[in-house]
Amino acid sequence: MTGDLFAPLTHPEAGTETIAPGAVLLRGFACAEAPALLSGIEAVAAAAPFRHMVTPGGQTMSVAMTCCGSLGWVTDRRGYRYQATDPASGAPWPSLPPAFAAVATAAAEAGGYPGFAPDACLINRYAPGARMGLHQDRDEQDFTQPIVSVSLGLPAVFLFGGPKRNDPARRIPLVQGDVVVWGGPSRLFFHGVAPLRAGHHPAADPLRYNLTFRRAGLSCPS
Repeated sequence: MTGDLFAPLTHPEAGTETIAPGAVLLRGFACAEAPALLSGIEAVAAAAPFRHMVTPGGQTMSVAMTCCGSLGWVTDRRGYRYQATDPASGAPWPSLPPAFAAVATAAAEAGGYPGFAPDACLINRYAPGARMGLHQDRDEQDFTQPIVSVSLGLPAVFLFGGPKRNDPARRIPLVQGDVVVWGGPSRLFFHGVAPLRAGHHPAADPLRYNLTFRRAGLSCPS
């Protein structure tokens, strides 16, 4: 299976679009790597299965999640945080698959952030009806590093707002291979995902996956 299978299905318009100061949409950027990324998700999930985490307020997330890298993001009654071990098993999170790290670094550079070296990847799995409310990514220690978000599987609508929760949020359709990179002035902008609509995708039916790469620890090594 090659990336050519997905090209006509997922990115009718390739290119770069600025969506906010410091934030860009890279249409079709990861299409060729999609098969390797999906295989990487399977490998990570075999070691650290998807689960529906619970927020500090006691709400079960509609999105199923797992992580890979030296750190993983966790939410439970104690709060939001990064930690080096999977709380379900006590084992370290699986390593970043090589294809993950390569796409994240290349996309960050294409978005204007050279030298990005992620130490955490949150893998979100959306079934129809699942959503992600507007939120900020602010559990990381270094806000000079960007966020890189890769879409795979079913199309979704990405919501990208501003520095305040009640700022208007732009609705951005995303399909497999699209990558959003944001940092700098928009690093702490609120963002989310509208409820996923049911559909069909030849590689990930009936699901959508999102890879969110971050530098969660201290500044990137030189």
